[in-house]
Amino acid sequence: MTRDMTQGSPMKLILGFCIPLLLGNLFQQFYSMVDTIIVGRYLGVNALAAVGSTGSVNFFIIGFCMGVCSGFAIPIAQKFGAGDFAGLRRFVANSVWLSIVFAIVMTIVTTAACRSILVLMRTPDDIIDQAYAYIFVIFLGIPVTYLYNLLSGIIRSMGDSKTPLIFLVIAAVLNIILDLLFVIKLGMGVSGAAWATVISQGVSGVLCLLYMKGKYEILKITKEEWQADKHFMVTLCNMGVPMGLQYSVTAIGSVILQSAVNSLGSVAVASVTAASKVSMFMMCPFDAMGSTMATYGGQNVGAGKLERLGRGIKSCTAIGMIYSVMALGIVLAAGRYLLLLFVDGSETVILGDALRFLIINVCFYALLALVNIVRFMIQGMGFPRFAVLAGVFEMAARSFAGFVLVPVFGFEAACFGNPFAWLMADIFLIPAYFHVVKKLKGMFAETVS
Repeated sequence: MTRDMTQGSPMKLILGFCIPLLLGNLFQQFYSMVDTIIVGRYLGVNALAAVGSTGSVNFFIIGFCMGVCSGFAIPIAQKFGAGDFAGLRRFVANSVWLSIVFAIVMTIVTTAACRSILVLMRTPDDIIDQAYAYIFVIFLGIPVTYLYNLLSGIIRSMGDSKTPLIFLVIAAVLNIILDLLFVIKLGMGVSGAAWATVISQGVSGVLCLLYMKGKYEILKITKEEWQADKHFMVTLCNMGVPMGLQYSVTAIGSVILQSAVNSLGSVAVASVTAASKVSMFMMCPFDAMGSTMATYGGQNVGAGKLERLGRGIKSCTAIGMIYSVMALGIVLAAGRYLLLLFVDGSETVILGDALRFLIINVCFYALLALVNIVRFMIQGMGFPRFAVLAGVFEMAARSFAGFVLVPVFGFEAACFGNPFAWLMADIFLIPAYFHVVKKLKGMFAETVS
């Protein structure tokens, strides 16, 4: 049920760990796509634009939750790699206490402020009420977001990427059923799609919890180990908060870029929404590569096997480059048909703009592959602050596009916002990786001497 990534072929290990993660991400995007398809087909273009207009603020908040949980998993992966299971359990227990506090505070703050945020983002008047109805429910579900992401992160940190996949498949099927029930049968509108997502994720989180309690002997936490410990909490926060901020800082740029798109009107919003849904599906392999490299880096640093880090980077980068070429071929051949899942064929303007946005973004997927592979490797190695700085570069690029380029050049500039952000992040991350490796080698040399 666990996998030691400190021994054996890096390419084989990375592929074996990455494929279940990829399938899990695909299912996660699949039930997100089902939301969008049902909303677009049954509730209309305005409802589709309303859900799409919340995408960046959704990523800003939910991305922070996911980043924090990913950061909490890094010390656990390092303890697993080192064979220190008592320390592993202490980190698990303290990550649970911290997640409860984070979830309560964030739920209260975000639900109270979400309408004001939508107003600040210049959400068009004809879609703001539906946007609020959707995002309010998503924010109410923050506790289940923490539940699933924390527990699945713990499972993955011990080398098991298959079990979360199984639970995501169950959640995807449940999400489809609930979408059909809430949106079509009960007429709950966009809030029905949001409730379907929250409930489905909650079920997958509970399944992770039940599985962990029954299957992992090394996670049988004693009463003493459940006690909150300042040292463990500080270590977890030093990993989790920067990773959460990395997502949020990146999302600030996305919020600014989304605000600029919102100012172009609901047609532009609907175009970007449809294209982004297809693009998010196509980007799932990069997310899987990132999560794989975080676990790979964490376990090998914990085991002191620094020579394996470079081999892992090279293997995963090769996979990323091959997939980038394949993705471009898929979009050029079938991009329009994929967009028709979300937009009626009669909406020719929306389809044309969405296809242009999608092709331009996919052309630069090689840059995105490097962003995810290198950034998550650095995080797994124990240097999450560098990932935050990379997020600052992304934020600056998207902010420049939103504040300067979109008002002047319109929709065309919005199409290049993401590729520009990926390029700026790579310019920072690649030198940062070599700096971190050098620093780790110095730290290990001092420990040995």
